[in-house]
Amino acid sequence: MGLFDRLRGGDGPRVAFFGIDGVPYSLIADNEDTFENLHEMSAGGSIDSIVPPESSACWPALTTGVNPGETGVYGFQDRENGSYDTYVPMGQDVQATRIWSRVDNTGGEATVLNVPVTFPPDRDIQRMVSGFLSPGVEKAAYPDELRATLEELDYKIDVNAKLGHKEDKSEFIEDAHRTLEARFEAFKHYVEEDDWNLFFGVFMTTDRVNHFLFKHYAEDGEYREEFLEFYEKLDGYLGELRSMLDDETTMVVASDHGFTSLDHEVKCNVWLEREGWLSFDGDDHDGLGDIADDTRAYSLIPGRFYLNLEGREPRGSVPQEDYESVRAELKADLEGLEGPDGRPVAERVVTCEDAFRGDHDDIAPDLVVIPNDGFDLKSGFRGGEKVFDTGPRNGMHSFENACLFVDDAAATIDDADLYDIPPTILDLLDIEIDRREFDGASLV
Repeated sequence: MGLFDRLRGGDGPRVAFFGIDGVPYSLIADNEDTFENLHEMSAGGSIDSIVPPESSACWPALTTGVNPGETGVYGFQDRENGSYDTYVPMGQDVQATRIWSRVDNTGGEATVLNVPVTFPPDRDIQRMVSGFLSPGVEKAAYPDELRATLEELDYKIDVNAKLGHKEDKSEFIEDAHRTLEARFEAFKHYVEEDDWNLFFGVFMTTDRVNHFLFKHYAEDGEYREEFLEFYEKLDGYLGELRSMLDDETTMVVASDHGFTSLDHEVKCNVWLEREGWLSFDGDDHDGLGDIADDTRAYSLIPGRFYLNLEGREPRGSVPQEDYESVRAELKADLEGLEGPDGRPVAERVVTCEDAFRGDHDDIAPDLVVIPNDGFDLKSGFRGGEKVFDTGPRNGMHSFENACLFVDDAAATIDDADLYDIPPTILDLLDIEIDRREFDGASLV
């Protein structure tokens, strides 16, 4: 079967999904000349992310259509049940059914490239290279011939983020372009090479560029021109990929969260310690297991707060019967936290029952803070004196202002969120679903 047969054949509808991690809709809407190709798509708009808007939690939600209570992944670092041990969730920790597995289960074929939190690669589908959190292409690619092709393209899982820590961003920008170019060449190759019903690929370099250059864009800084040049190249690549698709193939483009400027890093555990919620055994502490028995609360990134609950945590100090009152006290304290400029840190504080539901909500945080723009919530257990600090990053994730584009005139993007993406894709593929299995609904 040749390319013409695959892309213009009679095997039914296809969907080509391209993720642009962390790209805010406002960036695209405000720069039409930079994003000419995205502006040509049939439907586009701003959508909400999830609670919390962190990539490790967002991509499992975006690829399953269910909340972290069902996926079992709440962030970059999660806590073991009945333990103070923490772990970094990987692909095997995602407990809900991925969209490509649904395609495979109906006899379709899927090619999946560079999706975060998918390591180790799924060997039940025809092709996958895992994305963010993978140790490298050698172990992340399936089948073996995929690895050889990617190595020929100088493909990388991720940009070298350490280069972004330098004051001179030139090397970082060059590396971002190399990573983007290799990613596009891989996508282009397998859009042509594979017989697929679902192509699912993610450009994650966008998130890295935003973390280190977003304020340069927002405040007309030194690297604003380079920032927009990077995005003009991305849009050109998306346009070229779109031109490769036939009338039976719908292109979908989306980000997993929005982005905004970062003014202050907020060290949540330092604040909890200062306010008497958290204490440690001894001065040498660097992990959750080092908290003292009298600790009443602790935090994990991003902005997740847990009570040290009796019967749940090994050395819980908060009695079960006091759960509601203590949580209400902590919630009030978080709502009252102000930054150096007097602005509230929290845009809102969300309770676990309002954000999470499912078979895996037993490790859910008790509260999640959605911060106001400018406040990036950090954790860590090494302590320190400063609650508010700055680092090398000048951009941060946001719950609002993610983007979604669907190249179908029947699509309506209004009051939508990440959970709507999988049922929309499955609808475009004419795959029947049980609406009750998803937290979202088709937008077509």
